[in-house]
Amino acid sequence: MSLRGAPYLYAGITPEGFDCSGFITHVFSRFKIAVPHSSAMQAEEGIYVERDKASPGDLVIFTGTDADVREPGHAGIVISSPGNTIEFVHSSSNGGVKVSKVEGSRYDLRFLQVRRIL
Repeated sequence: MSLRGAPYLYAGITPEGFDCSGFITHVFSRFKIAVPHSSAMQAEEGIYVERDKASPGDLVIFTGTDADVREPGHAGIVISSPGNTIEFVHSSSNGGVKVSKVEGSRYDLRFLQVRRIL
């Protein structure tokens, strides 16, 4: 959460600028956990978790901006508790590192899955 407000930067992996997967790679590396710098590859890491079981630290995987293309294109880190509306922190091309919700937003249409790495 201390990185909120960091700018978006395509292929960025530092606080000077992150893309979505670079943000995740950076955060997990702080805990000595190697995660690939690709949302498509991150969607294959760890194990699948039911949506209503999403827990802090899980990855939430979305399509890219075109929700009709059902392939990974965006990802974030869950910060909400299981059973609640999924809130996640991510680096967005629209605002950099910020907190968003899945339910009640366009992210609901783009939702693909939750992955547990921890």
